[in-house]
Amino acid sequence: MDFFRILVAILLPPLGVFLQEGIGAQFWLNILLTLLGYIPGIIHAVWVIVKR
Repeated sequence: MDFFRILVAILLPPLGVFLQEGIGAQFWLNILLTLLGYIPGIIHAVWVIVKR
């Protein structure tokens, strides 16, 4: 299941965070990072998934 979430996080970072954490602070932070740059959004999403 983590492989699927990491794959989703690479393709659509906010969706990967949503699947892991739901709609919360991490989700909104990831949306902001993704809007500022796709790569920071991916890094944050993978970090959120791996840290659990």
